[in-house]
Amino acid sequence: MLITIGQTIAALAILANAVVYGTDISAAVITRSALRHLDDASVTKFAGWGHYYGDKRMPPFGAGGVIAVVLTLILAAVGGHIGAAVAAAIALAALLTWLACYALIAKPINTAQTAAARSGVIPANARALQNKWDTLLVARVPLQVTALAALCAALALF
Repeated sequence: MLITIGQTIAALAILANAVVYGTDISAAVITRSALRHLDDASVTKFAGWGHYYGDKRMPPFGAGGVIAVVLTLILAAVGGHIGAAVAAAIALAALLTWLACYALIAKPINTAQTAAARSGVIPANARALQNKWDTLLVARVPLQVTALAALCAALALF
């Protein structure tokens, strides 16, 4: 029974984190390039309103994914599934690093762009803000890939 519960929680962790990964990979592969063709005001409005809704709607996936990873780790450890526990620990480390990047760098940019979009006042550093946010994708996407791959391994090793 513990194996089934562990595998189910690991699958839920994969699904929740896949939403975050999909959002980041879409930004890296599509949105980043598209925004380069827009003027600063359009970039700020698009990114600002995107962050406005994203910061309201994404936390259940991010927090739910981290909680599910922690539960996967606990269940694997308690059940003596060392390989699954190590894989879940790797996923947790990747997600905590991703969260640190978000909280320390991306969230302040999101807040500035959201405020600009809502007020209609485009900051002088609008392009620099977006460029800084875009540079995080180089770390965020691989961290999500690592977390998802490790969770797939945990699921298989249960």
